[in-house]
Amino acid sequence: MTTEQNNPISFEFFPTKTDAGHEKLIAAAHVIAAEKPEFFSVTYGAGGSTRDRTVNTVLQLDQEVKIPTAPHLSCVGDAKEDLRSLLNQYREAGIKRIVALRGDLPSGMGQASGELRYANELVEFIRNETGDHFTIEVAAYPEAHPQARHFEADLENFIRKARAGADSAITQYFFNADCYFHFVERVRKAGVDIPIIPGIMPITNYTKLARFSDSCGAEIPRWIRKQLEAYGDDSASIAGFGTEVISHMCERLLDGGAPGLHFYTLNQAEPSLAVWRNLGRS
Repeated sequence: MTTEQNNPISFEFFPTKTDAGHEKLIAAAHVIAAEKPEFFSVTYGAGGSTRDRTVNTVLQLDQEVKIPTAPHLSCVGDAKEDLRSLLNQYREAGIKRIVALRGDLPSGMGQASGELRYANELVEFIRNETGDHFTIEVAAYPEAHPQARHFEADLENFIRKARAGADSAITQYFFNADCYFHFVERVRKAGVDIPIIPGIMPITNYTKLARFSDSCGAEIPRWIRKQLEAYGDDSASIAGFGTEVISHMCERLLDGGAPGLHFYTLNQAEPSLAVWRNLGRS
């Protein structure tokens, strides 16, 4: 697969609970940095449960690995003063990009708590507090958020986030390019023109992928499920098949106008880079 077009790429990491895990994360980031990504992002646990680890990881990736890094920031369970403090800390450290999310509800919490309940309110808060200092990314769900009442309601939620001041969006991962193109078409018809970057999940472990996909509402097409099931514990065949399937999907997305790709690394370099190199666009 080759093309003359260059497309920006970015990569997501999650803060680890152990020093050994953190060392592996930083090592993977150094490998990925050679591809000159546009930015890294770092997730933020439910209810701010990884706040300190997120901050430390963001600053290390940004200042030591020297790739611009965007912290995820969620509003569930956080007071405005806590959010204000984090924003000031990031701004003073030279961070220029934020991924603004409602955030996952902590286990046992039936509904959102805190002074801000929805991502569009968080986007508006960031704009009011910091002006245009941050490039603000928001989430998009081409197959609809798993807690959405229906697709139309989820589309309205996304439009509210965009109009609150978001600069661009990163999608939940998916395995069907048509759902991405349909989502973008609907958004454009609504008059929203911010870039919508596909989120890409490499396939390396079927059992974990199936469990996670079921919980976050990402559909694995039946033919992919059946092929992965057929490989059983053959991890090499799963990885090879996964690279091929995801590479073809990414090729179609980029050829269809997607403005870039955002890889969910799971703190590993090779699965994402195997796809990127397979595209021949590096």
